[in-house]
Amino acid sequence: MRAKTIWISAAALVMGVMAAVPARAGDSNGNFQAKLGVTGIIFDDNTTSTTPAGLGTAEVNDTVIPTLALTYYLTNNWSVELFCCFAQVNVDGKSGTLGSLGKLGSTWVFPPILTAQYHFDGMGPIKPYVGAGVQWIHYFDEKSNLAGSSVDFDDSWGFVLQGGVDYDLGQGWSLGVDVKKAWLDTKLTYSGGTYDGVSAKHDLDPLYVTANLGYRFNLSDLFGSRSVEPLK
Repeated sequence: MRAKTIWISAAALVMGVMAAVPARAGDSNGNFQAKLGVTGIIFDDNTTSTTPAGLGTAEVNDTVIPTLALTYYLTNNWSVELFCCFAQVNVDGKSGTLGSLGKLGSTWVFPPILTAQYHFDGMGPIKPYVGAGVQWIHYFDEKSNLAGSSVDFDDSWGFVLQGGVDYDLGQGWSLGVDVKKAWLDTKLTYSGGTYDGVSAKHDLDPLYVTANLGYRFNLSDLFGSRSVEPLK
């Protein structure tokens, strides 16, 4: 519930920022862009090891969530993007002993992605781009479904590749599709009860597929009339 409140507040803030910028201020060549999207997250599950050994495998449920991306353009071609969301995911046993236990636990995640992007030009309203960067996943409010135990998820770090395209609708508005692939893992450790000390290392390697609505403008139109050099 807390994470939902944070997400709703963040989305409301972005919508407020968009509303604060006069409609005429939308600029398809502006230096800042906000995108609200719907993202499908597909996990490439792989349980690499367990303690004790040979307990089997587990999987994380795929999910669809609202997302937010903020992009700052350094030039017409180069930018940096911060992408984020909040989500709740479940871990279910897939095979072996873990498979017989069903749902193993759940957690809320805060998984920001920071990428550097290169935008191709000369294609009219079609604006493709590629990017690379890093992702950090912070896990919180973890809950174990194994009686008498608690569970801890190690935070994750990994490398990210990105590709996407925006279609310029004019006056700063755009529709876009974005795909990101991350390579990272985590370790689950149980404490207390029958499963005290049981742990599993797990490759997540999520794929993020996003459809979004974007609005691009110049930050100077929001924070004052101080002149800003046009992008080159």
